[in-house]
Amino acid sequence: QQQLLESGGGLVQPGGSLRLSCVVSGFDLDSYAIGWFRQVPGKERQGVSCISAAGGNAYYANAVRGRFTISRDKAKSTVYLEMSDLKPEDTAIYYCGADSIPGTVCYPGPLFQHAGQGIQVTVGA
Repeated sequence: QQQLLESGGGLVQPGGSLRLSCVVSGFDLDSYAIGWFRQVPGKERQGVSCISAAGGNAYYANAVRGRFTISRDKAKSTVYLEMSDLKPEDTAIYYCGADSIPGTVCYPGPLFQHAGQGIQVTVGA
């Protein structure tokens, strides 16, 4: 069964850090690029980051580059998103996504073939 299960969200103060995890089931990490996108209810989706299937190359949207780091642990079938220097505008529901792109490149956009249920991240005092 294919499943993407996010965890690690919550409330954090501006400037703080959080780590999101995505446990991947039913997707071969050597054949699927895994990434993150976010959405504020009533607004458009925004791409955040992705990690390529081959080589584990990381790509970031401009809004998060330098503050967020994506990584994966293939043995644990888990992809992580380390978020630091968080800002109120990072507040959103964060989703883990999977795309059947087996190469060394992925695009950190808002659309994925498969997505998890999402998890809330709130940045505020």
